[in-house]
Amino acid sequence: MSPSVTKFAPAIVILAGALGLGGCATKGYVRDQIAPVSQRVDGLEARLGQTDGTAKAALAEAQAASGQAQNNGQRLDQLNSRVDGVEQRMQENQRKKPRH
Repeated sequence: MSPSVTKFAPAIVILAGALGLGGCATKGYVRDQIAPVSQRVDGLEARLGQTDGTAKAALAEAQAASGQAQNNGQRLDQLNSRVDGVEQRMQENQRKKPRH
């Protein structure tokens, strides 16, 4: 080796080591940085689960109410038909009655 290379060899080794190690984070540091984010994500997932459950329950209730409304509509239609029949019979009976 030439004398200039041997002069700079320790400096090059130290520089390479500093660059190689300077960018690395320890596992503990990463854990400390990730912990708050992880807690927030866990909290949001829990809230999302609750919201999903509430939405599903509301949908089930809405579907039940819709079915009940359809049943009530059908019953009203049947009652209207019966009332119409009664009114027709009443009108026929009034026409048949002799007037004094």
